[in-house]
Amino acid sequence: MGSFVIEGGQQLNGTITPQGAKNEALQILCATLMTSEPVTIHNVPDIIDVNKLIKLLENAGVTVIQHQKGSYTFQAKNIDLAYFSSDAFKEDGKALRGSIMLVGPMLARYGMGCIPKPGGDKIGRRRLDTHFEGLIRLGAQFDYNTEENFFKVSATQLKGTYILLDEASVTGTANIVMAAVLAKGKTTLYNAACEPYLQQLCEMLNRMGAHISGIGSNLLVIDGVSKLGGTEHRILPDMIEIGSWIGLAAMTKSALTIKDVNWDALGQIPRVFRKLGITLNQSGDDIIIPAHTNGYVIQSDIDGSILTVSDAPWPGFTPDLLSIILVTATQARGSLLVHQKMFESRLFFVDKLIDMGAKIILCDPHRATVIGHDFQTPLNATNMTSPDIRAGISLLIAALSANGTSTIHNIEQIDRGYEAIVERLQKLGAKIKRV
Repeated sequence: MGSFVIEGGQQLNGTITPQGAKNEALQILCATLMTSEPVTIHNVPDIIDVNKLIKLLENAGVTVIQHQKGSYTFQAKNIDLAYFSSDAFKEDGKALRGSIMLVGPMLARYGMGCIPKPGGDKIGRRRLDTHFEGLIRLGAQFDYNTEENFFKVSATQLKGTYILLDEASVTGTANIVMAAVLAKGKTTLYNAACEPYLQQLCEMLNRMGAHISGIGSNLLVIDGVSKLGGTEHRILPDMIEIGSWIGLAAMTKSALTIKDVNWDALGQIPRVFRKLGITLNQSGDDIIIPAHTNGYVIQSDIDGSILTVSDAPWPGFTPDLLSIILVTATQARGSLLVHQKMFESRLFFVDKLIDMGAKIILCDPHRATVIGHDFQTPLNATNMTSPDIRAGISLLIAALSANGTSTIHNIEQIDRGYEAIVERLQKLGAKIKRV
């Protein structure tokens, strides 16, 4: 198990380019199973979760050719269906949360989809009911082996229908859309997720020959087709990484330029950081953040109430950035209430920040009040362990701003979502090493 050793309190400077979006990549790679023709994907991030999925696809018989860094061609022409019943798949699949999105494509193309209970972040219960209820509505038979924690769906022919999702699950929507694309007839999917990454998936499927309308809304209409062809696709920049670099710049009083962010796909992110008092300037498709040498001031609501930042389905604020918002607020001028609605364990990492001297009141598993220091009292260095990707990067940002030398253990969690993070931070002037 590796660790980061960080000498904090360094002002950074320079330019950073965000990696390809992790959450989009997992959906897009699973969708390559839906055709026997080649699918070329660009801007694929070189991170643990994505690399695990690529290896899993290779083990299943997908031909994978890497042309250069971040560019691959996948061809699912000779799939080994026996692999999906093997012990090897049960091990490979449970190590990766995104493996759940293999089920829809496999069910649509081969009449069978299965998955062990997937792993991933320890941030609370992440239900799979939405996925399987939607697939059952399309005509799949469902089976769950409780002894092996193994889910399986099967169908001779999926049939389009009306589906009202019980929650706007991004991965659930992706799974159901991929299955419905090859179903017979029309599927109407209401309360669908409409995140930019889901829009990207739908647009790619349409280029492959699917008929999906309503993209970008929560009402998708899918007219089933008999088969899909190949295509070429480019993954968006990772909005969560972009938000992480904004928080990093503010906390370390650094002047940073974030390149090629695709402003149109950032939604509420610039607005929420600006409410924390952080200056974000747009230059073309770049974000320019000046050094906040005089700090940043949290806005109050119009009636003078404490600002509340909460998560919501798109176009609401993404839950993956609430940890970054929380840590960034610890050095703001003013107070903030963070309300994490979706996961009951995601805020438990704040005890590490409290150990560093942050003024945080954990009101309950879903809400935390932050009283900012206004840089009058810097955070103190400490030893800590990363519990998940987003908490891990938040603790790293805290360590980079703190006085003294901090150590973060279990950094594999951070590596799951952030590409070459040590090297990229070192180029900005950070004193960080991997041990």
